[in-house]
Amino acid sequence: MPTDVNGRPYNRGLMVATLLIGTFTTFLTQTILTTAFPTLMADFHISASSVQWLTTGFMLVMGIMIPVSAWLLSKFNVKYLYLTAMSIFFIGTVLSRFAWSFPALLAGRLIQAMGVGMSAPTFQNVMYSIFPPERRGSAMGLAGIVIGLAPAVGPTLSGWVLLHHSWRALFTMLMPIVLFVIVLASYSMRKVLETSDPKIDVLSVFESTIGFGSLLYGFSAVGTLGWGSPVVIGFLAVGALVVALFAHRQLHMKTPLLELRVFANKTFTLSVILTAVAFMSMVGVEMVLPMYIQTIRGQSAFNSGLILLPGAIMMGIMSPITGRIFDRIGAKRLATTGLFLLLCGTFPLITLTSDTPILFVTVIYTVRMFGITMVTMPVTTAGMNALPNELISHGTAVNNTVRQVAASIGTAILVSVLATVTSQNAPTAAMKAATPIAYVKHLQQATVAGYRAAFVVSLILCVLGFILSLHLQDDQLDGGADA
Repeated sequence: MPTDVNGRPYNRGLMVATLLIGTFTTFLTQTILTTAFPTLMADFHISASSVQWLTTGFMLVMGIMIPVSAWLLSKFNVKYLYLTAMSIFFIGTVLSRFAWSFPALLAGRLIQAMGVGMSAPTFQNVMYSIFPPERRGSAMGLAGIVIGLAPAVGPTLSGWVLLHHSWRALFTMLMPIVLFVIVLASYSMRKVLETSDPKIDVLSVFESTIGFGSLLYGFSAVGTLGWGSPVVIGFLAVGALVVALFAHRQLHMKTPLLELRVFANKTFTLSVILTAVAFMSMVGVEMVLPMYIQTIRGQSAFNSGLILLPGAIMMGIMSPITGRIFDRIGAKRLATTGLFLLLCGTFPLITLTSDTPILFVTVIYTVRMFGITMVTMPVTTAGMNALPNELISHGTAVNNTVRQVAASIGTAILVSVLATVTSQNAPTAAMKAATPIAYVKHLQQATVAGYRAAFVVSLILCVLGFILSLHLQDDQLDGGADA
């Protein structure tokens, strides 16, 4: 029977179940509104650029909250921290459900994001801490189910709900589940992480908020404004400068807000780089491929979600399996094999045409998700195993922050390449006036060329990750090898 920090026994299985249900629910909200954007634009009479803030703002607040999570976990009892996070998430969900205007809906989404930014690192830290190193692979395999599956099924689920109900039903269905998790957590959660009384450095919080917030916004704005926009350049420059100042301050503090010295561990650093590369490739394609299915193939958003659903299911099935394999053989062979499969699943994307069979798209996307499942959680777990217990909360915060930034960078690069190549190959206005039919055909060809170019970028990222995985040593990234 496992015991908490006070030596009292607790039900580990019930605690894990609570965390899994809660995390699946919170991560589902990251993508659940994307299918509802057209409906929301009509209901609130807003533009596409405005409605995007429901996702952009959500990711921004999450990115701002995550670096602070290490301090929160060191300061507060994990039980009360998790209950607070889920309560904040519930308040945001209720506000979103009954939103009377777009600003009210946006406020609800931002409050939700605060809860997710607190609960996600808590979930991962608890999962790392309550299992010994030799079982962490299996534990994080379970975590991979909810972390990877929930955002992937969000658009499909919301598309199905919107066929029969209004967009408010998306929040209505979450409310009883979140309440159930809060009640369950009040009983099942225990203080399983040691706490102390670290002082909060206000300047570090300010630098973290401005720096990471500016970077995330700058990259998210690339898709609509382009790399040459003064707004994009300004936010990226400010973000890079302030993050550099933040890093300098953390490295010279006795008790930093975020312990960046975790990068002194080569195994951890390798795991962060490989996971970031995998996430850049995964999230970028997850954004661009549905656009291809809808704009080139003429499928609805709901059908687009159904086409990609097997890939999400594959991730859910394989996450616990790869976790158990990691516990037996370590992460090196898993990472190399997974990145090779990711490479094999990405290469066919650069051959897509306007007539490529939909089944082919489904199969190669599923292969990609299979490969990603073999990389992300096993490599992340191995990197965390290399850190001492007192640095796990900081390692989790660093990992999640890098993932957020990497996902934004990957999406920004792929979307900008898509837009640039499409624009360069687009037919002239004179052709539109002279031969409208030929104009439409050439415009479609230009758009397909843009998608192909975007997938080439993703392929380059996969090659980079595969080469890095080949340089791993046999004693690196082994399950529990450096714990």
